[in-house]
Amino acid sequence: MVKTIISVDLSKAPEDQPFPLHNRWHPEIPPIASVNPGELFRVECIDWTGGQIRDNDSAEDVRTIDLNRVHYLSGPIAVKGAEPGDLLVVEILDIGYLPNAEWGFTGIFAKENGGGFLTDHFPNAYKAIWNFEGIYATSRHIPHVRIAGLMHPGLIACAPSHALLEQWNKREKELVGTHPHRIPPLACLPTADGALLGALSKEDALRIATQAARTVPPREHGGNCDIKNLSKGSKLFLPVYVKEALLSVGDLHFSQGDGEIAFCGAIEMAGGWLILRVDLIKKGMETYHIENPIFEPGPLTPQYSEYLVFEGISVDEQGKQHYLDAHIAYKRACLNAIAYLTTFGYTEEQAYLLLSCAPCEGRINGIVDIPNACCTLALPKQIFDMDIEPK
Repeated sequence: MVKTIISVDLSKAPEDQPFPLHNRWHPEIPPIASVNPGELFRVECIDWTGGQIRDNDSAEDVRTIDLNRVHYLSGPIAVKGAEPGDLLVVEILDIGYLPNAEWGFTGIFAKENGGGFLTDHFPNAYKAIWNFEGIYATSRHIPHVRIAGLMHPGLIACAPSHALLEQWNKREKELVGTHPHRIPPLACLPTADGALLGALSKEDALRIATQAARTVPPREHGGNCDIKNLSKGSKLFLPVYVKEALLSVGDLHFSQGDGEIAFCGAIEMAGGWLILRVDLIKKGMETYHIENPIFEPGPLTPQYSEYLVFEGISVDEQGKQHYLDAHIAYKRACLNAIAYLTTFGYTEEQAYLLLSCAPCEGRINGIVDIPNACCTLALPKQIFDMDIEPK
């Protein structure tokens, strides 16, 4: 049996868990478990919102979610012998959902409370609940679809150093300063409101709460990258910035499309577990010129071979031409796919959620042919119990 080094109780609030959790990044958050290089271990996780989203048919919980109280991470885990400049090798050997947590959710956040990739088109909250049957998920809110899961952690990283944390806060504060009243904001700056700082004493927690970085974006250390292919059998190489690495993980997804475009857009698992193994490459950051994590995908993926692919170019919805803008091109590909799916009886909101959580493939297909970038979104046809080809 693999030893469970962090367990959770889904009946309890995040602050009452048997092992202290955290929802901020800071190098002074102490480890709650330790492992040796080469060791296998099991880690349990609560859902990223800490139980704020319920298994019901109302989107009121999505509309009113407190985004200062996310993401709840299991850790930090000290890796003995790790030093700044090393690479932490993390093998994801298995992932699953906890007993009595055989469900998940996908949501569209209201524009005034987080928004999403298409928030100007979808400003209101919406939710879909999914039920798990082994490797499959179905939803009473999005009919005619059955998705084979590609479970993965949305968020995994080592703790930042003080110097790296200072860089993050400085540059993100400067960005917000360019448009301080934007809704949604340009970045989520540190705030003591809703901060949970693991096993720190109350005095130390008060001291660092206004410095600790939010977990919302991916950064140099990895973090909230939401990469669907970082699944079973994957091997992740993470930069180490502090002594003993201080690895944390959470935000487990049952399935997700490239981009996770609805922001709360994966099938977010109500509770799950991972089996991991860690190792070290000493001075690996310098040896391999590593500034951001790299990973090897695992060998297990759903066998979808038939796709309907939607194109988009860097001309926005108002007809304005942009120069090689892949963000706009991907946005247009998504909007084209949503419009298409409405012809099969789906609402625009259902289509948006589906593109976000199904294992869609996003691509930058052309980034050199001025003035238009070309991006595509590939939707697997085999998830439907009906024919969605044009006739």
